[in-house]
Amino acid sequence: MTTDDEQRAIRDTFRELVNMTPSALEEWLATDESQAAGQHKDGGESTGHASGRTIVEILRKKKGDLSDSDYAHMRKVNGYIRRHLAQRPSGDVRDTRWRHSLMNWGHDPLAGN
Repeated sequence: MTTDDEQRAIRDTFRELVNMTPSALEEWLATDESQAAGQHKDGGESTGHASGRTIVEILRKKKGDLSDSDYAHMRKVNGYIRRHLAQRPSGDVRDTRWRHSLMNWGHDPLAGN
């Protein structure tokens, strides 16, 4: 169980890092590029793609409806995005697996560019 202050910090970081709207993320998750990105266990859905579906659900919830498992997932998303951003490849990243993987986790590194 997390404290109110911990929950606020997790939510604030999540809102800062997840820069795609629920509808934009849903649209992205339906693309072939999204489904091809990330690590696939036994040929199934990638971890990032599954995470993206959960992120859409979290983004559509009211703060008071967030569960402990939602906060745990938000914390996981925050860590993944931060680690992945630190591994940015050089050059144009527009059509790279690196960007596609981040977008599965709700962050488009080219947003606002």
